[in-house]
Amino acid sequence: MNFVLIFGPQAVGKMTVGQELQKITDLKLFHNHMTIELVNPIFNYGTEEGKRLVSLFRKEMFEAVATSDLEGLIFTYVWAFDQRPDWEYIESVCAIFESHGGSVFFVELEADTEERIKRNKSPHRLEHKPTKRDIAWSEEQLINTMAQYRLNSLYGEIKRENYIRINNTNFSADKVATIIKETFKL
Repeated sequence: MNFVLIFGPQAVGKMTVGQELQKITDLKLFHNHMTIELVNPIFNYGTEEGKRLVSLFRKEMFEAVATSDLEGLIFTYVWAFDQRPDWEYIESVCAIFESHGGSVFFVELEADTEERIKRNKSPHRLEHKPTKRDIAWSEEQLINTMAQYRLNSLYGEIKRENYIRINNTNFSADKVATIIKETFKL
């Protein structure tokens, strides 16, 4: 069982890289908006109940995959490195897979802000993430979140052996996916 965690700021390309990685491996993609978009029409993700349901669905999916005969899972996440609860959440998710003998791989993506703002408007992103279709709101959220939280790690902060950081500002998603596959021999 392989668990690949792709993390980085909004619109860095996590889902698109995950989709490309899924194409060239036997891993399944479970991007973070799959649960957000499921819950949002009934309970906005910003509400306590929306967050509770998203968390519940994700945990159930992680546990089901970790005990299945699947090759593994790719999950995407916006990790606020200056928030202790985010660290605890990541550790709890990894523990689900590791407790069943799974291997965990960390992939951190970073890209220039201008490129992320451009990607935030891409038809592909908007097709898969209806809650991002209000471009003005989404762009404002991207900029405000970047100012409020530290969304990329500091050098040496992540201590895991299976870790790679990729600046994908000028790389295609399929190139990044190939780098991930080859680095971790997926």
